[in-house]
Amino acid sequence: MGVNVADMPVEKKDALSGVSPRLRFRLKERAIESLLQLAALTSVAITLGIVGILSYESFQFFSQISIIDFLTDRQWTPLFADAHYGILPLVTGTLVTTIVALLVAIPMGSLIAIYLSEYASRSVREFVKPALELLSAVPTVVYGYFALLFVTPALQQLWPGLPGFNMLSAGLVIGMMIVPYVSSVSEDAMRAVPTHLREGAFALGATRMQTALRVVFPSALSGITAAYVLGVSRAIGETMVVAIAAGMQPTLTLNPLEPAATMTAYIVQVSLGDVPHGSVAYQTIFATGLMLLLLTLLFNIAGHVLKKRYRQVY
Repeated sequence: MGVNVADMPVEKKDALSGVSPRLRFRLKERAIESLLQLAALTSVAITLGIVGILSYESFQFFSQISIIDFLTDRQWTPLFADAHYGILPLVTGTLVTTIVALLVAIPMGSLIAIYLSEYASRSVREFVKPALELLSAVPTVVYGYFALLFVTPALQQLWPGLPGFNMLSAGLVIGMMIVPYVSSVSEDAMRAVPTHLREGAFALGATRMQTALRVVFPSALSGITAAYVLGVSRAIGETMVVAIAAGMQPTLTLNPLEPAATMTAYIVQVSLGDVPHGSVAYQTIFATGLMLLLLTLLFNIAGHVLKKRYRQVY
């Protein structure tokens, strides 16, 4: 007797054609899983490659220059005849501009996030948030010339002796530039807090501000800390604003009213092609890049520790 294929179950018909639906589904899932795993491993491999190149080139540099002098010398003049390789002027310049930027971005970004999450209506939020995020699309070179040609002259009205290049104007503009990063990510984290936590606080007589600061903010601290860490990393890694507005003089100072150079600005200066490839002066960019990587890693670890401590408190 012949078997009518049309009367057979779907799984058996597919089995006759080669693959059952269940096996086909598992193959699709396995392919998607492999693709995602490949993407994750690619990002890890790229990171390891960057760290490997920086470490290898920095080892070549430190084989000729003492690491003690690199960390303790107060002068950074690797391109001069009387060369000094002390990284401290670049580190202080980077830290000062970053601190000024964070003093602007963290309070402003946090207040904007609280307003958008807890106070603003839906129509206002849909207008303000995209407008803020558009600021992050402005080229950084535009921010640099804005700091040089607008912010610095405005600050010179307050401090007549302020130099044309200074870390204060660069830090202020970097702070305005990273406000969208802090406010957007923080607002998303606060909006993700369950509504019943707000309702419970209101039922106990808390005001909207008390609910925002004592209930919503601690509950969203993980995402808010990520926003702060993102802002710190963005401020440390900024190049064009500090190169244009802060000057490129490696001066060891903590005064934001003075010009200084940052690690990223120095890397740009040496990478222009005027320094011979393979020379000690050229290898300084890799040592500087390694120091920048370690500084960013330190801030990330500090953010993780802070997040863990506040989780224990709340």
